[in-house]
Amino acid sequence: MTTQVMKQAIRQRIIADREQLTVAERVCLSRAIAERIANLNVYRTANTVLAYMSFGAEFSTEEWVQQALRDGKSVLLPKVNRATKELDIYRVTNLRTDLAPGQWNIREPLVERCAKINSLQELDFILLPGIAFGCDGARLGYGGGFYDKLLARIKDANQGLCPALVAGAFTIQLVEGLPQEATDHKVEWVVTENETIQCVSDLPLGK
Repeated sequence: MTTQVMKQAIRQRIIADREQLTVAERVCLSRAIAERIANLNVYRTANTVLAYMSFGAEFSTEEWVQQALRDGKSVLLPKVNRATKELDIYRVTNLRTDLAPGQWNIREPLVERCAKINSLQELDFILLPGIAFGCDGARLGYGGGFYDKLLARIKDANQGLCPALVAGAFTIQLVEGLPQEATDHKVEWVVTENETIQCVSDLPLGK
């Protein structure tokens, strides 16, 4: 079985498991995850954070993003650039007025309202989406490679260093032995509703 086939099988299984959670369960678990992330020292000491707006049955990030704005963080959000097939980054200040549904109906920054960020050196903290995560920091995304490409750009801009890489996920998204490829980037922390896991693997990125 190829790595891609294995990844797709895990994606399908975890997405199905995630969608079995009721809306009320997801709200409760997401709140617990958001609180744990907000208590991380790497978050509390960060000035500029890159977040994402969740969709579907993902861990709901909205409460955490609102918290980051209230905490006075400089909050950045991605927008899919269909021409380059990469993520462009924008600063947002108000989730109600600065966002609109974009590709895959995910809320994205409105370019006419938000400042585009061209320098990736000011980032201190990145909250990464994903379908499954390992306790070793392995991350399985949706298959588009958007974040792996973004992290490679950030690594280049920072001479090999990268901001704190954190993932929020439900416990059911933890998978042992996730298949990984050379272009895959690992996270440093995986935060679930029950625990904060500091991943102690040979991270290709990190401070």
